[in-house]
Amino acid sequence: VQLQASGGGLVPVGDSLRLSCATSGRALSGVAVGWFREAPGKDREFVAAISWNSRSAYYADSVKGRFTISKDDAKNTGYLQMSNLKPEDTAVYYCAVDILGDFTGRAYENTRRYDYWGQGTQVTVSS
Repeated sequence: VQLQASGGGLVPVGDSLRLSCATSGRALSGVAVGWFREAPGKDREFVAAISWNSRSAYYADSVKGRFTISKDDAKNTGYLQMSNLKPEDTAVYYCAVDILGDFTGRAYENTRRYDYWGQGTQVTVSS
């Protein structure tokens, strides 16, 4: 299974970006998708996740109300729509898939829960 994240870039504060996560080698239907980010000098942190059937979405408090996660099973692509971007959103963003497809408790926040990872895409928000 390969994941290709794209859509990052350099944007001003308040702007929007949509990240994409294209998968190959396995259909996206039946798997959950997560997005994480890693800023310089910091640990990788959870951003958002969506269950296999898209019925449940989870967000970090820092992005709730600004980011929206989705996936298009027909296109085997996951998305992270980011709006009202802030300088603290600057990081490398990674997508990942969890083949179990659903989460209990706050398992979606755990990087070890995910089976496959993309290479990351840089998002830089300038103030």
